[in-house]
Amino acid sequence: MSSLQLSLAAIGALTVGAVVVYNYWTSRKHAPRQADPHRDPPLESSLNAIEPVLDADPAVSSSMTEPFEPVLQDNFTHLSQPDRKTQLDALIDVLAVIEVDQPVSGDAALAALPSTRRVGTKLFSVEGFFQVTGQWEALAAGRRYNAFQAGVQLANRVGALNNIEFSEFVVKTQAFADAIGGSASFSDMLEEVARAKELDQFASVHDAQLSFTLCARTAAWSPGYIHQHAARLGFVPGVIPGRMVLPALVQGLPAVLSITFDTHAAMAEDPDLSPIRSFALSLDVPQTAREEQPYVRLREAAVSLAAQMDGVVTDGEGQVLSEATLDQIGLDLQQLYDALDARELSAGSPQARRLFS
Repeated sequence: MSSLQLSLAAIGALTVGAVVVYNYWTSRKHAPRQADPHRDPPLESSLNAIEPVLDADPAVSSSMTEPFEPVLQDNFTHLSQPDRKTQLDALIDVLAVIEVDQPVSGDAALAALPSTRRVGTKLFSVEGFFQVTGQWEALAAGRRYNAFQAGVQLANRVGALNNIEFSEFVVKTQAFADAIGGSASFSDMLEEVARAKELDQFASVHDAQLSFTLCARTAAWSPGYIHQHAARLGFVPGVIPGRMVLPALVQGLPAVLSITFDTHAAMAEDPDLSPIRSFALSLDVPQTAREEQPYVRLREAAVSLAAQMDGVVTDGEGQVLSEATLDQIGLDLQQLYDALDARELSAGSPQARRLFS
């Protein structure tokens, strides 16, 4: 073989080698970032965490960076346990009183309830007056009740109570009253429908679901990488793949914050090879009491995750959120809280959680 042929062969080998090395380097550079198995316990250790689910009927949004420090639980020791008193409230419900000539057992009342606890898209409930405590309460076996009240929500995130739904409410309530030998009295339909529209209009103006989008600057992230970093801030896996939640300090209340990313990536056969370039960090404002400092925690979590994961915090349109913009969102949010308080629908209250559901 001539020297020319040897030279060409050497050049060819070097070229092939360079291509192989370049392809390997490119593959490594663009591969999703992986969780570090040596820094944190395996993710499976936290899979027993369960995302809180409200008993109230589940369901507008507006998009709205110092390192994150978890808020001390001592700041929230004054928060009460989930409200287990009467659910019905004239503020957000149409109420119908059902009188009875003699006490009715809770077992009989439960048996008389309709098969579905909904009127159209609204929650339908019946409560009994327990004379021993002098309070209205959810029906329970083993009790005896001297009166009953049925109720249907005036509005929720689906919309206001309409004429058809009011009529269905009357039919269901009357059927219950007949079954227990009671007499029901109803308010005027037109007045209640008008009240529903006004409440729905207020709720629409004062509803907010804040969402930050965290975008990768360079290399994409794997689901495990997101899980690992979010878990350090207290997030746990949610019910749905591709969702993590920051639980409230009081068990049973809605999550304070949520993280959502591509469900298909989370369910992929090999999630480590599923690149994710962005995920959402969200807060459902009316569902969370301001005492939990949800916006402060949302902002700090977003900044911390962006710094740790080489990302950037943007709005839903991909615009980077400045400090001034974030400050203004915080001020606007305080005004929203004040408006809800003035209407006796404070964020995080049982009434607000039902209305904004």
